[in-house]
Amino acid sequence: MARVKITEVFYSLQGEADTVGVPTVFVRLTGCPLRCQYCDTAYAFHGGEWWTLDEVVRRVHELGGRYVCVTGGEPLAQKDCLPLLARLCDEGLRVSLETSGAMSLDEVDARVVRVVDVKTPGSGEERRNRYEELGRLERKDQVKFVICGREDYEWSRAKVSELGLAARCAVLFSPSHEQLAARELADWILEDRLPVRFQIQLHKYLWGNVPGK
Repeated sequence: MARVKITEVFYSLQGEADTVGVPTVFVRLTGCPLRCQYCDTAYAFHGGEWWTLDEVVRRVHELGGRYVCVTGGEPLAQKDCLPLLARLCDEGLRVSLETSGAMSLDEVDARVVRVVDVKTPGSGEERRNRYEELGRLERKDQVKFVICGREDYEWSRAKVSELGLAARCAVLFSPSHEQLAARELADWILEDRLPVRFQIQLHKYLWGNVPGK
């Protein structure tokens, strides 16, 4: 029987990506093989409880969301994340996946909106990026760069150009919440006329770093 280890399932506003502000059910899976220096969900590295896919689907419906975001940790580090994604899609839900640039996307259900976090040098995990996986992305998908400072910005700007990402899918630039002023990043994007979408983490401005929000 397929099971996934869950840290929390909760209902909140989507804080990022193309559905920012939309009420969404979040399914946060436990565990992550990366250790990004700015991580705000380290509480999901350990612990958690095992849920069957039926239990996850039942809870999602109880919370009443039409939008579901499967996140972590790193959800794709659990093999049964893949059948979970497919099952949620089968339920007629709009499903997004938040994953790092370090995992294979090959078997992710084609109906899922994939939001891939490309790790910048400032994250401390740049070496884990699997750039070849970005070639699997489509127009509905998104890539996200969390920018810690000017060096990260210039690196990210070069990667967007080098990999032709803006022609493939939406590109999101986010300031690392406590390391780079949002206005500073916004000014850089405008100055360079980058074909990217600036975003801040809405949930942090509303509630701070509070689990379950």
